[in-house]
Amino acid sequence: MLFKHLCRRDAVLVLFGAACFYTFSAVSVLNAGPEYHEQIVTEPPAMQTVSPVLKQAVPVDLGLVQDFPETSVVAHAPGWTIFRNLYMSSGSLLLVTRDPSQFPEHRMMTSTGLPGNLTNDAQRIPTPKEMAFVTPEEAKRRWGGDINTRNRVSTVEGTTLLFNDPPQFLNHYFHFVAELMFGSWAFLYGAFHDQTAKPSAASTNPSFNPPLLPTSVPTINRAIFIHSDVDGWRDGPGFNGYFMRAVFPSMTIEVATDWIDRVNATANTEIGRAWHFPLVLLTDRSAAFRGSICGAYTQRTAAEAWTVMAKAGKIDLIGNWWAGIRTSLARYAGGGPHEDENLPSVLQVPDTVVITYINRQGTRRHLRDEDNRALIAAVEELIARKNRQGGKRWEFNNVHAEQISLDEQIQFAAKTTIMLGVHGNGLTHLVFMKPTRVSAVVEMFIPGGFARDYEWTTRSLGMTHYSVWNNESFTHPHEPVLPDYPDGFHGPNIPLDGPFVARLIEQHVAMKEKGVPSVDNSPVHDQH
Repeated sequence: MLFKHLCRRDAVLVLFGAACFYTFSAVSVLNAGPEYHEQIVTEPPAMQTVSPVLKQAVPVDLGLVQDFPETSVVAHAPGWTIFRNLYMSSGSLLLVTRDPSQFPEHRMMTSTGLPGNLTNDAQRIPTPKEMAFVTPEEAKRRWGGDINTRNRVSTVEGTTLLFNDPPQFLNHYFHFVAELMFGSWAFLYGAFHDQTAKPSAASTNPSFNPPLLPTSVPTINRAIFIHSDVDGWRDGPGFNGYFMRAVFPSMTIEVATDWIDRVNATANTEIGRAWHFPLVLLTDRSAAFRGSICGAYTQRTAAEAWTVMAKAGKIDLIGNWWAGIRTSLARYAGGGPHEDENLPSVLQVPDTVVITYINRQGTRRHLRDEDNRALIAAVEELIARKNRQGGKRWEFNNVHAEQISLDEQIQFAAKTTIMLGVHGNGLTHLVFMKPTRVSAVVEMFIPGGFARDYEWTTRSLGMTHYSVWNNESFTHPHEPVLPDYPDGFHGPNIPLDGPFVARLIEQHVAMKEKGVPSVDNSPVHDQH
């Protein structure tokens, strides 16, 4: 009704004025200096002084900006780096900056992506083909337009996991879930989780996928496996794909051919183009092994990411930071408690002690048959005796993983208090146990053999780990410093004193229930 009585001339003048205002506003944004864009592109805090809150930046069309936002580091550990405003052109990761000194060495962030061995470290050192510095002025010359043309930078929106690991270990359940994804979540959670934040309004709305992961941690939009084909990141039993779809149902996954598409799209030598990643976690196995924690002590790449955040107090030492992941998987599998609310600050004593034996007798590496039978008999006797005594309930599960579904395996892990088994991939399920005061992993080796795969992972979640050599056990800090793989390590004749293991479990539970203090079990305090 407002324009009912306007004459034609007045209407034309109104439209002309609106058009002028729109044109002036657009030109103002196009020609605005850096001070304007800093108001709408949130810059990260300095490295090692990470704010736990992820500030949601207002999207900016980089086709129109006068100055490209500079690259900065949110957090860094050897092999693990969270960037804001990372660029890629012709396959090279480019750091747009006026101050290269603020960044870690390139070799501590990335590599050539070659599989690692003891002789080719020099070939894995990154060159400018893998990573290089670019000044803002050079970026403008390479990709910038003018007053009549857009800049040639396309934004890959959201949060990206950029995995530069070779396919060497990607198709292994332990290395994928308990190293790559374990470290990724420790780093993202530590960098962004706000312990004081209340659930967002979105988390209370109906959803087919009600959120279990902290809402202050950025949603992961995609994972890019730079060097893997479509099958290279999947393990034989299917747990890697199962994990990714269960925990991150909306995440898209790109592989080497997709990365090559992105490289080729920016490889035109006449017209420079680039991809822009507003928030990206870059992981690199070779770079992690150049760190003192992984390379000299644990041989676990996740240890670099976990230790930085644990020492900074950004993640707790009893596995609460991982609770949303394990609860998501347990819910997907059709069982397990919902434990992401009101998480305890100290480990609790469970009402039931559930012992789960990952039985490997049908695989290459296993106990002598007679020792396997003796172990089962000894644990069954322990369970029966404890239940006759009354009080706390005890339960025993003799699990042949190859004979049951993935869902059933996760259901068993989610309710397990004490997991035992010969060193092997099935012990990866320990990351889905809910830590309690008595939670423990008992790992059997051939005498003299040792590896830190499950030892470090167990302790990083606040649980106790025992290594067993036949009728001898040791736990931190008395484990061997270096791994050892003697003859028979992978064989079918590993000796074990079954009654000894049953007594070890009984003594462990009794000690923990009484609250007997033990040595500091957390790997954050290791002095190696």
